[in-house]
Amino acid sequence: MTRPEHLAASGLIAREMEELLDAVMLVAEPVRLTFLWRPRLRDPDDDMVLEAAINGQVDRLVTFNLRHFAAAGAEFGIATCVPGAALAAMEAEA
Repeated sequence: MTRPEHLAASGLIAREMEELLDAVMLVAEPVRLTFLWRPRLRDPDDDMVLEAAINGQVDRLVTFNLRHFAAAGAEFGIATCVPGAALAAMEAEA
């Protein structure tokens, strides 16, 4: 999330993103990888994210990389969306 393209998309500067990530870490729950699903995607770094999502039994995977994650996520019943859509969904649920 600190890559230049992510900062540009979010409108945050690096320090603000670091503060956001620190806040996320305060409420995040570690996920034990009990099943290995690799390789599933072209990018090994993407495989790591998908594997954590599967093992964490998430409902939604939030990413700017829909092209790589959408089909693989759907295979496991995981919806994928961009951050803005995820925020809108969370606000609607509240």
